Amino acid sequence: MDERNLSALSPGEEWFPLVDETGEVIGKATRRACHSGTKLLHPVVHLHVFNPAGELYLQKRPMHKDVQPGKWDTSVGGHVDYGETVEAALRREAFEELGLIRFTPVFVARYVFESTLEKELVHAFMTTCDEWPRPHPAELDGGRFWLLRDIEARLGEGLLTPNFEHGFRRFLIPLLVVRR
Repeated sequence: MDERNLSALSPGEEWFPLVDETGEVIGKATRRACHSGTKLLHPVVHLHVFNPAGELYLQKRPMHKDVQPGKWDTSVGGHVDYGETVEAALRREAFEELGLIRFTPVFVARYVFESTLEKELVHAFMTTCDEWPRPHPAELDGGRFWLLRDIEARLGEGLLTPNFEHGFRRFLIPLLVVRR
């Protein structure tokens, strides 16, 4: 395995695995290196949280985030740390961001999403949960449940993150139509 350090480390710097498009770990790099336009493919997890009424919870990204600050985004989203499994990262992020513990994730899709700053291998899941999300104030600027038609009406306005819009259009809407 290629153990690349692609930027000077700061104390407490996070390490992400570098992966190929199948998810096989091929190296590691710091968060800073992965978010600096290098397009190093690194894995992330997304969890789309629905309530029993079929509404989708979206988080509001805080202004201090380095990627897409202030926009509405996937219920839970975060990086897989180096040495961590996708499932462990999903459960860790769900707890850290929304305080969720009791949920059953259902796999939706795995896809590559590329922005001007980074390139991610997204592992997307969904769940229906009776547990009410409790957004952590250090992680999020809140959140709320949305009707799907209200989300669809806001696509392309710049209110939602491009990664969320991509996953919503390409994977969630077709999946939800099939499940009805």
